[in-house]
Amino acid sequence: MLLLCAAVVPGALLYLLGRWGDAPAVQAWRTVCLAVTVQALPFLLLGTALSGAINAFVPERVFQRFLPRRPLLAVPVAGVAGVVLPGCECASVPVANSLISRGVTPAAAFAFLLSAPAINPVVLTATAIAFPGQPAMVLARLVASLATAVVMGWLWLRFGRAEWLRPAVRRHSGHQDGRSRWDEFRRGFQHDFLHAGGFLVLGAMAAATFNVAVPRSVLDAFAGSPWLSVLFLAGLAVVLAVCSEADAFLAASLTGFPAVARLAFMVVGPMVDLKLIALQTGTFGRAFAVRFSAATVVVAVACSALIGGFLL
Repeated sequence: MLLLCAAVVPGALLYLLGRWGDAPAVQAWRTVCLAVTVQALPFLLLGTALSGAINAFVPERVFQRFLPRRPLLAVPVAGVAGVVLPGCECASVPVANSLISRGVTPAAAFAFLLSAPAINPVVLTATAIAFPGQPAMVLARLVASLATAVVMGWLWLRFGRAEWLRPAVRRHSGHQDGRSRWDEFRRGFQHDFLHAGGFLVLGAMAAATFNVAVPRSVLDAFAGSPWLSVLFLAGLAVVLAVCSEADAFLAASLTGFPAVARLAFMVVGPMVDLKLIALQTGTFGRAFAVRFSAATVVVAVACSALIGGFLL
């Protein structure tokens, strides 16, 4: 439905605006929207394919087997293990729920939930392509995202409460006996690609509208201040809800903002956005989602500012 609406609605708007609007502005909007979508689509396709393969062919017990028994050490190990799930952030929520149901400490599962969509090789490769000749940006994203995931895991160990996690019907992630693994791969790939692809198109449309329609004076009011620009793009990442395989291309298109602000956009987006908050609420409960999302935004912005200020 998202892809269908994204295909029909922009076309109708382009037709109307092309007849009665400013033609150069419409052409600029179309160019930015198509450029962001075409650049990001191969990485989205690869990421969802790998995510579907891991979901179908890699047993969930593998994650639990390699985690240390001490929760304090399990958190950073789980954060680093996020590199093995190269999919969109919505795929990490049911996996984290499954890990908790299998006996993994919630702090480690939440560290994995945050790091998986942010530090996997597909996302880092997309970041390198989106920011050519800027390896410091790739390193800053890796370090800031991993630091945010680990800090949030440790914070849950210290301040988290079991009553904040409601008992929920576990959404199965992984192979089920009696089902074809290839059929599960196809279903997982189809779900992730259609779901994330719709948000990619809508995010590209929003980014194009943002670049073309927002007056330069408004952008300068935020871009001119280092702290305001960081907070503005962090909030924008929450609202746009762009898939992590595509957000680097959107961040690269926001050329009027400082590098640290664009880093905050890429660190916050895969960890806290509107669709993730909805998924966490449905899986773990509203009490958890509100507290965890708010704390994650604060930690992600702080890590982005500190690490970005040092590396960029």
